[in-house]
Amino acid sequence: MKVSPFDKRVLNKFYAFLSAISVITSIVFLFVGIDDKNKLVAGVVAFGAIVLVYIGILYYVNVRRSIQLKINTSEVEVYFGDIFEDTAELKAISFNEYFDTQVDNKVISKTSLHGQFIEKFYSGRVDILDGIIASDEHLPVMIAGENSTRPAGKKTKYKLGAVCMAEEYLLIALSRFDVNNKAFLEISDYISCLLTFWNEVDRVYAGRILALPVLGSGITRFRDYENVSDQELLELIIWTFKLSRIKFTYPSKVKIVVWEKKSEKINLQKLKDLET
Repeated sequence: MKVSPFDKRVLNKFYAFLSAISVITSIVFLFVGIDDKNKLVAGVVAFGAIVLVYIGILYYVNVRRSIQLKINTSEVEVYFGDIFEDTAELKAISFNEYFDTQVDNKVISKTSLHGQFIEKFYSGRVDILDGIIASDEHLPVMIAGENSTRPAGKKTKYKLGAVCMAEEYLLIALSRFDVNNKAFLEISDYISCLLTFWNEVDRVYAGRILALPVLGSGITRFRDYENVSDQELLELIIWTFKLSRIKFTYPSKVKIVVWEKKSEKINLQKLKDLET
């Protein structure tokens, strides 16, 4: 059970229900009386109804598939699904700091979101994606250095959080790569990356709806923070959006798409604590 029976958000919903019922019954009993012989039956029925409502609330918060949040007057929707199937006008995909496109299970894994994106949309024509990245007018100002000794992959390194537009996709420089092409991050890098990313989004979104996955959920090597959970990453994404003060006003909004197989690890109800 993702949400505890004693979770304060569950209890608050239940108390709100009890308050409403108390007001209604108080008004009704001003005009309607109950015979003594029926009071026990009425009490049992009322108690049973209250228990069923509590169970219903608990069940709902554990099985719900989406939640709507208000962050800095912006609408943020979090739901379980597939980022590639979302209908948003802009969708974010995490790349590494080199914007590598070599999907060979050595530089880029075919099972990563990075690799899946390239295989799905640019299989057999990676040169087109390389051309898009090379011709992006904004990326040169985000160059962080050159790694001429890198044995495989590209040599130009970009600032974490840098964004390249590839049609409706925003490619994000999210992870660092070590000498063995293994992705890693530090939590401080991750937070800084997200803040830069939101600034980049503010530059390009132009009133469109943005969808993004739980960025960093495929990175197991957070060097200064062991066993970071998807729940924590999701909360950091929302927290940095809140901190950025970007305002997605109607009809635009932010959608965070949690991979379906991660649903048992995510407590959507807990995200309500991040609302403003």
